[in-house]
Amino acid sequence: MPTDVETLFGWSGNLALIGWVLLLFSPKRWGWVLLTAGVIIPALLGALYGGLMLTHFAETEGGGYSSLSQVRSLFSNDSVLLAGWVHYLAFDLAIGAVIAQRADASGLSRLVQIPILFFTFMFGPLGFLLFVLTDAGWRSIGGKRNTTTAGAAS
Repeated sequence: MPTDVETLFGWSGNLALIGWVLLLFSPKRWGWVLLTAGVIIPALLGALYGGLMLTHFAETEGGGYSSLSQVRSLFSNDSVLLAGWVHYLAFDLAIGAVIAQRADASGLSRLVQIPILFFTFMFGPLGFLLFVLTDAGWRSIGGKRNTTTAGAAS
């Protein structure tokens, strides 16, 4: 297993990218796509995050979450900085999988989903906001919400 932070950075980014490619280009009616992109890959990234935080959090003098200065000190350690990055990768991918599943259930076409998922991949909360607004607008003009087949649509 790689141990230097640059190697782990590359590995974690590639793993997350696999999940995003699955969400964007694979039929989500294949149940393993949402399971892999929405659960398995974020869980693997979560394990990496946990390992990094458990082994390096205490190394940051003055680091913490009570002030911006403490957060800056916390992220001055490359291993904790990587943990922060992996945190983003894991949560954005998990949210992307939920968005994809709900968008399919709402009947939003893949062409509408692609920019939403792209914004979620690149800008996290902004992509989520774009989905919330798009989904609400879609439903207000008659788009149907089918919660019984949330994972069955393609």
